[in-house]
Order: sequence, then C-alpha cells, then structure tokens
Amino acid sequence: MKRTKAISGLLSLISLGMVSPAFAQDAVTVAYFQEWPMPFQYAKAKGLYEEKLGVPVNWVAFDSGTAMSAAMAAGDVQIAISQGVPPFVVAVSAGQDLEVVDIAASYSDNDNCVVASRLEIDKDSAGELTGKRVALPVGTIAHYGFLQQMEHFGVDPASMTIVDMAPAEAAAAFGQGSIDMACGWGGALDRMKAEGNVLLSGEEKEEAGILAFDLTTTSARFAAENPKLLADFLAVTADANAMWNAGDKRDEMLPVIAQDAGMDEASAAAVIDNFKFLSPEEQLSETWLGGRVASYFSGVAAMFHELGNLPSALPSYAEFIDTSALSDVSGR
Repeated sequence: MKRTKAISGLLSLISLGMVSPAFAQDAVTVAYFQEWPMPFQYAKAKGLYEEKLGVPVNWVAFDSGTAMSAAMAAGDVQIAISQGVPPFVVAVSAGQDLEVVDIAASYSDNDNCVVASRLEIDKDSAGELTGKRVALPVGTIAHYGFLQQMEHFGVDPASMTIVDMAPAEAAAAFGQGSIDMACGWGGALDRMKAEGNVLLSGEEKEEAGILAFDLTTTSARFAAENPKLLADFLAVTADANAMWNAGDKRDEMLPVIAQDAGMDEASAAAVIDNFKFLSPEEQLSETWLGGRVASYFSGVAAMFHELGNLPSALPSYAEFIDTSALSDVSGR
C-alpha cells in the first residue's frame, strides 16, 4: 500500500475514534525532514540523544508535516522536529492529540516563493501573477506564506492554478518551465532560485508581518507519560542549538549536519545560515510560546477555514502549547 493511501485511511480512523496510539517506553521514534539542515542533526549523528535519554532513538525522514501528523496519530512516531504550522493547526483542529513543545527554528529567507525569470515579474509588477500556475506543497507553511504574499500584493489566489507538489518535485517542474511560480524550502528552494527570483526577501516578509517558523511537536499523552524523557530530548536539542549559535564549533558541526541532511556542505550552509535557533528562554517569552504563537495559530486557522481547507477553526489554540518540558530545560 502506498504511504499516502495509508495516511488517508489512518486519518479517517482517527476522526472516528478508532485508532488509539500506543507508545513504547523502551524506544522513541522521531520524525524530521531531509534537506533541512539543523544543529540537532549533529547530536543525532553523534548519538547524543541515546546517551541522554538512555533508550534507542529511531529517526524517520518525511517530506511533509501532514505526513508527520498522520504518523503520530498512528503511534508510529512520538516526536516531530520542524513540523510546519499549517499541518499542525489542521491536525489539532480536527481533534488530533498533538501539542507544541518547542520552536524548532525561525526563518524567513529559507521558505519562499520564486517567480520564473522568463516572466520578468517582481514585487512592483506582482499583479501580473493573476492566471499563472503555481506549484507548492498544499497545507504547509509554504502554502500559508504564499497566501500571505498574495494577500500582501492584492492577488487573488483563486485566479491562479495551484498544483500540489512537494518542494523537490516543484523545483523540478519549475526548472522544466511547466510552472510559472514555485514555493518551498531548503535545498529545493535554492534550486528554484537558480531559475527565478523571489518577490520579497526574508527581511521584507517580516516587515510585512509574514513569518515562518517550525515546531517540535508530540502528543499530550506522550508528554504526560514521559515528562523527563521529553525534557531530556529538548535539552539535547537546546545544547546543539547553543553550540551552533556560539560559532566556534561550526567547522566541526557543519560537515556532520550536511551529511545527515543529504546535502553537500555549501548547500547545507546556504540553508542553515538563514535559520534562527532560539534559546529556551527566548522561546518561553511573550514573543513566542508565551503569547504570540497562539495568536499566529488562530490566524493560520482562520485563513485556511476561509479558503475551505479547514472545516472549522477553534476559538483558541493556546491549549495546544505545552511549555512544561521547555521550562524544565530552561531551569536546569
């Protein structure tokens, strides 16, 4: 059975209450993305998670956050690193037992949309995008960023043809000339940029209120049953982030991170250097998990509901943010 069909079936069962995830106490399975280099991969490659947690850690690569949600619903995955906001919001809005425990990364330049050079369209002529074909991974942060940019430029997405493609597939189609605009992240975004131009830089996006950040997520059940294990996991991640942020270990860490991400060093550097890895204290502030993130979730839910991609939005998403494990790490 293809994984996409299996995921669809599992989500249907979850909605009917027929799947009850079970968690093994003697091992942890973690979801992550390839071509999305982050400091945690240094700790992953060096076995630092197993050393700290005292149990085997199985790592599984995914190509979308929605697939991560389905795997956690099925009990196949307990923790997801760098899950996008839209897939998370869609999952919890549908009743899935998920919660945010950490901000995996903040970025703006590393998730964007690229317009084909042949069209000669830039931010001053963005209105010409009406009627064009766009390839993007539907239901991800790239999709939400695209919608925000079109709103910013006054372009109706309904006037465009949107083709659902994973970033790598979108980059390939974009390079072949069958797509006018492509949105994605990581190495795929770099390949897109070789064939076109972005409408807004990361700084310009932030000035316009268009943010991009990913989450570390788990289920409320797993967090409640394994508080120390979860806090230890986040502590290893935080240590790897701090090591990277310090800068003096870059030459040691980058080759390891690049290899684990399936990238060459130059490509990995181009991606990771556009990330911001927040300390536990920064994450716990009002700017992030202490306040703004819940409001951001509500904005994502409202837009997807308006577009018909979300049956109903919840009154609030604050209950799906659990900072207890991160507070434990901060207090160590």
